[in-house]
Amino acid sequence: MQFKHPEFLYVLFALIIPILVHLFQLRRFQKVDFTNVQFLKSATIQTRKSSQIKKWLTLLTRLLALAAIIIAFAQPFIALEEIVGKKSETAIYLDNSFSMQAKGSKGPLLKRAVQEILSDLPEEETISLFTNTETFIDVSKSDILNDLLQIEYSSNQLSYAAVYLKAKQLLSSSSETIKRVIIISDFQQKENVFSLPKNSDSKIHLVQLKPVTRQNIAIDSLYLQRNKNNELMLNTVLSNTEVSTENISIALYNNDKLIAKTAVTIPENGTTQTEFRLDENTKINGRVTIEDPAITFDNSRYFTINTPEKIKVVAINEANDSFIKNIFTSDEFSLSSSSVNELNYNDLNNANLVIINEVKQIPISLINALRSFANQGGTICFIPATDGDITSYQQFITGYSNQGFIEEKKQEKKITTINFSHPLYRGVFDKSVTNFQYPKVNTYYTSTSSGTILSFEDNTPFLYKTNSLYVFTAAINRENSNFKNSPLIVPTLYNIGKLSLQHTDISYTIGQTNSYDVPISLGQDGILSLVSDQEKIIPLQQSFATKVRITTDEVPTKSGIYSLENKDNTIQHVSYNYNSLESDLQYYNLNTTKEYQVSDSVTELFDQIKEETSVNELWKWFVIFALIFLLIEILLLKYLK
Repeated sequence: MQFKHPEFLYVLFALIIPILVHLFQLRRFQKVDFTNVQFLKSATIQTRKSSQIKKWLTLLTRLLALAAIIIAFAQPFIALEEIVGKKSETAIYLDNSFSMQAKGSKGPLLKRAVQEILSDLPEEETISLFTNTETFIDVSKSDILNDLLQIEYSSNQLSYAAVYLKAKQLLSSSSETIKRVIIISDFQQKENVFSLPKNSDSKIHLVQLKPVTRQNIAIDSLYLQRNKNNELMLNTVLSNTEVSTENISIALYNNDKLIAKTAVTIPENGTTQTEFRLDENTKINGRVTIEDPAITFDNSRYFTINTPEKIKVVAINEANDSFIKNIFTSDEFSLSSSSVNELNYNDLNNANLVIINEVKQIPISLINALRSFANQGGTICFIPATDGDITSYQQFITGYSNQGFIEEKKQEKKITTINFSHPLYRGVFDKSVTNFQYPKVNTYYTSTSSGTILSFEDNTPFLYKTNSLYVFTAAINRENSNFKNSPLIVPTLYNIGKLSLQHTDISYTIGQTNSYDVPISLGQDGILSLVSDQEKIIPLQQSFATKVRITTDEVPTKSGIYSLENKDNTIQHVSYNYNSLESDLQYYNLNTTKEYQVSDSVTELFDQIKEETSVNELWKWFVIFALIFLLIEILLLKYLK
């Protein structure tokens, strides 16, 4: 028991006064003499004994009554010692990710959590609350009532470690306050093991909201592929959890027009694929949909097929360029090929890729023009000549890297190693190939550059990339190398060309860093916007002479098909989809540990916190005790003879 005003307890020492008065017996009996002394002596002894007992009992009740009143003024209470005299700070994380759409025993998990927060949070309490998209600092329930009722689901979800660190930032560093971090989520499994940063300054409470079922049907992914008849097919991958399903209807739309529909069966905790044939050379703003009432965000997936712009390639030759013409065909590329002396420098201003094909000496004027071209976002592929001018080569390469050619060596070497993880070979190989027929060179230039794509048997580079420059370290004419006969030459040069202008993919994932090029030349104040029915944003963009590079990560926030617009003119369309990881309804199995405490509902946690932080005031009880003792005193004086 503790006291709000312990100084009143000093008054208890005053209780010694009535005790002293009683002991000194200041009020004495008056003696009267009678003739029958023997009889009166016996009566006097009896009367004295009865009177002493009555006085002691009366004194005791008065002392107890006074003590109870004094203690009542000291305001006694019962509470945990660790909360006495300390204020509390609370930071609440409310998970509003798409998986919180799942149905619990009392409705959708997120909506139920909001209702319990609004009903159980005390009116006067001040908290900090944040979601995956919004933050409210030092607010009361009335301040955030409307915001919580209108909260929307988000494709972005913070990691649980990031949640804890953000909550810590919202709390003070004072040691005189009780700090609580409350994380309300379904705790969908993202990694193998659930863990939080260790910190003893705060009490961590986890509220794990559990759905009544884990079943969810989702469109996992879309991709284009050609079948054995060379027809363009849209492959759709669907996933299912918990229970196998049959006759799931799946529909394909182009804008709002239904162009195909089919039904599929998906096994328990498995996936299935279905195909739709697409018309060639047709612009499609596509949408694939299914019907699943459990979680709705993954019932649609969008894709876009635009009419691609031809990639402009300029080849500068002093060697045979037939292999360049065979690779960069007119259906996808616009090729301009000429010798150094016949080169029109104005062609560089409109090009996406420049190939220097075995030019023995690169003129200073061309070196300067290529540097300006690269600064405007252009890509260069350099193939040296045998017995080339290494001084001009070094002068050219050092404009992009501090590591160029060292010397020319006449020695046969095999090209044995492929960097399969390089973007140049993404999707080219089904698996790592180690037993292919190695191409070789007879003469090469030594280099110590990094960023190797193809390398010799001694791990020195044959092809490497530095900034926007691809560099071969050996001539590939038939006299010096059989690389032209290798199956590597087509995907290598073809993908160098394709990557020089990054056409939009059929779709992008929201929340990931996405980058693509738009073949347009904007004015000085020109800005491209992404526009849909739900939002309009201005993405991060970098303008070059012949293109604009668009980069998106946290925006847009809504899935759908967006128009890429320059003022009021629509250039092309781009599709964005939510991350399909939220569709996998796997959850952590959490139990209370030394680091955190786990609850099943917000109400259960708030009731527990109320009980832990409650202060039981006892002064009313001591007032009641004082009245009882006074009543006992009255009864003693009246009825005890």
